[in-house]
Amino acid sequence: MDTALDLARWQFGITTVYHFLFVPMTISMAFLVAIMQTFWWRTNDERWLRLTRLFGKLFLINFAMGVVTGIVQEFQFGMNWSDYSRFVGDIFGAPLAIEGLLAFFLESTFLGLWIFGWDRLKPGLHLMTIWIAAIGTALSAYFILAANSFMQNPVGFTMNEERGRAELTDFVAVLTNKVALITVPHTLFAAFMVGGGFVAAIAIWFLVRRPDEDAQAFRKAARLGAVTLLVAGLGVVITGDIQGKIMTEVQPMKMAAAEGLYEDADGNAPFSVLTIGTLDGSESVFSVEIPGLLSQLATGGFDGKVRGINSLNEEYAKTYAESGMDDFAPNIPVTYWSFRLMMGLGFAAMGIAAWILWTLRRGGLPAPSTLTTRWLLRAALVLPLLPLFANSFGWIFTEMGRQPWVVFGLMPTAAGVSPSVSSAQVWTSMLGFTLLYGVLAVIEVKLLLHFIRKGLPDANPPVQDDDSDRPLAFAY
Repeated sequence: MDTALDLARWQFGITTVYHFLFVPMTISMAFLVAIMQTFWWRTNDERWLRLTRLFGKLFLINFAMGVVTGIVQEFQFGMNWSDYSRFVGDIFGAPLAIEGLLAFFLESTFLGLWIFGWDRLKPGLHLMTIWIAAIGTALSAYFILAANSFMQNPVGFTMNEERGRAELTDFVAVLTNKVALITVPHTLFAAFMVGGGFVAAIAIWFLVRRPDEDAQAFRKAARLGAVTLLVAGLGVVITGDIQGKIMTEVQPMKMAAAEGLYEDADGNAPFSVLTIGTLDGSESVFSVEIPGLLSQLATGGFDGKVRGINSLNEEYAKTYAESGMDDFAPNIPVTYWSFRLMMGLGFAAMGIAAWILWTLRRGGLPAPSTLTTRWLLRAALVLPLLPLFANSFGWIFTEMGRQPWVVFGLMPTAAGVSPSVSSAQVWTSMLGFTLLYGVLAVIEVKLLLHFIRKGLPDANPPVQDDDSDRPLAFAY
């Protein structure tokens, strides 16, 4: 890893995966906090108010960290990927601009009103602010994913050969890209798995470690989190199935790489749950397979034909001869294992959520000091990390599976890197960002643990005098 291209890819991968640790939490927790506050507004049950204030504070900590780390992403387009930005900026910049002008405006403005409006706005109006902020987070995801989907399936553009760049001709086509229309719900459902697991894990910790402290309130939170995770998990499965078929249509090489399938399968193509073989995945020594499942995932039928890496390489070598490349396959071990880790961690999280609901059935609480309860606590402590890492592995698969293209079929990744940036410069910025992110991670975790250990705050929002000149206070 000594070329500027390799280093730039590593830096973008590190910063993107790190930033995305906060994104699903921000999206899902905004809605879950809004739901908790809605329950309080409708029932006047102060337990929901106290839960709103606790998880609202945790959400804000995560939101702030996500904003800080997300800014770095934009800088990299100009620093390390200037040729890519010049080539596709006319298209890529449009949805990102709307994301900043519309979606982030809604998030930041109405989140500010929510933070400072507890004793200044009527309860119903105050509730509306968190819902608008939550909708803003979903819109933000939509516009960003629309931009990314163009990289997976370019639409709504024309090539300006004279200027050597792609130019936008149909913005609606970019926003309604078939890849975006299925990636958005898939990503949102995956985000809700993270938020649901986070809420359920904290609630179970209190129910087991502090059973005499607000047990009924945390029981409500545990059920809300577990139900959210399970429902979202089913949504991920359904949308993921559709996404797999669209991926096979627009990027058949990615589906072949997900299975490490080198030769065409005319039907009943198996899906391997586990394979042990050569490092490049070309030969297997031991494999556990489910017959026909790959055909079903790729085509919707167990007798569907799935193209293999070798035949696709031959076809792409003719179709994209002007690219100068002769190998169009991504890193097979990375795509193979990231695909399975994504699914495996997601299903494990759903299993733990079902276990939590079973434990809390019929108004019950975890029995103290039993072996089952101790294992439930251990499972709950890792519960938020399972869907969180599943999200990360899903994006690693998505981006690595597109290689060697930065824009599929239009621009090789090697052609997108900044020509004037040296390896030493990328090394310097990458090490700096990595160290900074390490410090921010420690701060984030310490802040979250500090406020979690304090438990549920007081039910009454702070009341201040009527002096209109008083400074705004961060209080809720």
